[in-house]
Amino acid sequence: MPTILIYSVSIAGAYLLGSIPTAYLLGRIFRGIDIRQHGSRNVGATNAFRVLGIALGILTMLIDIGKGWLAVFLGQVLFPGQHDILFIFTGLSAILGHIYTIFLNFSGGKGVAASAGVFLALLPGPAAITLAVFLLTLFFTGFVSLSSLAAVCTLFLIVLVTNIKSGFERPVMLGLVTIVALFITIRHSSNIKRLLKGTENRVNFGRKRQDY
Repeated sequence: MPTILIYSVSIAGAYLLGSIPTAYLLGRIFRGIDIRQHGSRNVGATNAFRVLGIALGILTMLIDIGKGWLAVFLGQVLFPGQHDILFIFTGLSAILGHIYTIFLNFSGGKGVAASAGVFLALLPGPAAITLAVFLLTLFFTGFVSLSSLAAVCTLFLIVLVTNIKSGFERPVMLGLVTIVALFITIRHSSNIKRLLKGTENRVNFGRKRQDY
């Protein structure tokens, strides 16, 4: 198969996979609501926890992580031996699909769960450390936004240090991590403002919430 066709199929397929609006679909199917009209009006896993409850919130998170992981994994299986750049473009496309889903007028989540899935496929070791940082920060602070920002900063530092030590052996991977970190930070700009003002809400995972 011609290289241009491989790239086109991988990127388009990853975008469509990432675009599946998990929280929106679960809200419609199990609660009969449009999650965009409740809570923070976001279709990510955090708002799913708040609006749909812990079970559907966990399911949303797992599916969104799975979307990112599967997009890269399928590319690796279907097109083995390709350069890192193909799988990086594939992963980035899946993340953009989650953030700007074609199925909801290009409005989606903040990209954290999908990014986690992508990096679990591309950088399993650093991604596992990043996940641990996310969970520890969430446990001690209760802020999903702060936990997400701490996680992407950790991943960026790990990949940066690894590249410096190796003489920048994988600069394109560092480029991907940098782009994703910037995307997630920008998507959390309103959360950062609330954190600085002390008005950011903590997540209560024990029950549904409608007040955020």
